[in-house]
Amino acid sequence: MGLGGCIILIAAGAILTFATDWDMQGVNLDLVGLIFMIVGLIGVATFSSMARRRRVVMQPSTPVIEEERPHRGGYNDGYGA
Repeated sequence: MGLGGCIILIAAGAILTFATDWDMQGVNLDLVGLIFMIVGLIGVATFSSMARRRRVVMQPSTPVIEEERPHRGGYNDGYGA
């Protein structure tokens, strides 16, 4: 679950807890909403800690070794050496 899923869980939990007054027999919607919000907060904390640890490490690129070409006569570097 990514960051978006965690935020959706927090929002759904807040809606169930604070914005509804439904009464379902055998289900406490306030408790379900609190559980959704807690799970969403744990997910956000886990996601952010993993994102902080995941750093891009650039591997040193292989060095470019320029080989000298044998002199074949004529102009070498464009200036007539």
